[in-house]
This record gives sequence, structure tokens and C-alpha cells, in this order.
Amino acid sequence: METMRIAGSSRRRNALITVSMLCVAVVVGPLHADDASYLQPGQVDPIAILPPPPAPDSVEQTVDLATVESVQKAASVADRAAANSQEHLTVFAFAPVIGAFFRASTLPKTEAFFGRVAATAESMTRPAKAYFKRDRPYVVDPNLGVKHPEHNYSYPRGHSTLGTVDALVLADLFPDKRAEILAFGRAIGWHRIQLGKHYPTDVYAGRVLAQAIVRELKSSPAFQHDFAAAKSELEAASPPTHSSP
Repeated sequence: METMRIAGSSRRRNALITVSMLCVAVVVGPLHADDASYLQPGQVDPIAILPPPPAPDSVEQTVDLATVESVQKAASVADRAAANSQEHLTVFAFAPVIGAFFRASTLPKTEAFFGRVAATAESMTRPAKAYFKRDRPYVVDPNLGVKHPEHNYSYPRGHSTLGTVDALVLADLFPDKRAEILAFGRAIGWHRIQLGKHYPTDVYAGRVLAQAIVRELKSSPAFQHDFAAAKSELEAASPPTHSSP
């Protein structure tokens, strides 16, 4: 009987330990899931890197807004369609300049790698937007008539930052397509002006911030490891190139 009591007590104790571990996993799990950035907080300081945006009542702000109005008015139907297609931007938007094989469904390592790159860019852009608190163009000029307004600040531009970060990393993965990739990344930024959602200075600030982010990314061992894995996956998936006789 004593042996049975000891065994029963041991089973109850083990069960309690298991339940406790599961509770800890539930609490801790989301914290790790949210910690996707390759860089530490403050490793890139956008507030130190970027100049403040034009003051609300300045001549520079007036010119910046006039440019948004002009660019939006001049945008073609094709421009607007391209811009709208990039509202929810991922790296696979670059498929037109990389190739039809460049799609998430067949490149899981690449998708995961650039998902973490995007999380890094977002973690560096968010504090700058909160610090500078620049209203978007359509808030200042409701006549821009933006159909789907976004409820955050304008400077620096998140799409421009991410588009440039993705372009710079992709250019290292596909050096033979570097010029086309970088041009496509610049166009991503300009599309946001065509929609009336950002100022040119927002876009330029995003490009500057992106270059600083990529410099730091290249010093990250985790980034280097995942870059190498993505590169191997892409090389295996890329169609063979045939040289002319």
C-alpha cells in the first residue's frame, strides 16, 4: 500500500509539473513569436539618422504637398493599379523582375527569411513614425480623396523602407538583376505618392533608413545564416540560364 501511495503521489507531482510547464509555454511563446527582428532595439536609431520632416506651416511643406497633388493627378490607370497591388507589400512583389519561379508557395525558406527582414524593417520604422508624428497628405488636404486611409503617421514611409530593404537584399541574391531590382524598389516608394498617401520626403527618408538597416543586417550572424539558406533555395529553384553559342 505504501508503494502505491508513493507512486500515486509521484504521478500527481509529475502531472502538476507538466501543467506548469505548459502554462509557462503559453505565456512565454507569444513573446518569442513577436521577437522576429534580426536587430536589437536601438541598433538602428531612425531619430538620430533622419532629419525632421518639413514643419507644418513651412514653405518646404507647401511644396511637398503640392508635389503629392501633382503626382497623384498625373498618375495613370496603370500606375494606380500597380500601386494598389502593393498595398500589402511582400518581397514576392518583385517577381516581375526576378522571374515567375519567385513565389512563396515554392520557396519556404526564402519566405521565412524575408518575413523576418520585414519584421526588422517595421521595428525600426515604427518608433520614428511615433516620434515625428507627421500627418499624412490626405489629412492635410482632404481633396486628395484617398479611398482607404491608414491610421498611422506618414514619416518615414514604411513601404519605402521595406521596399528598399528588400531590394538591397535581393540585389545581393541576384547580382545579375541588380539594376532592375533596385529600380523596382524605388518605384514601390513612388507609388505611394501616386495614391496620395505619402509625401516625397517620406519616401526619401524611408530609403535612407533602409540603407542603414541593411548595413546592420549584414553584421547579424542570424541574418547571414538565413541569407545563405535562402540563397541555396533560390539557386535550386531558379531556371537554368543558357548561354549563346
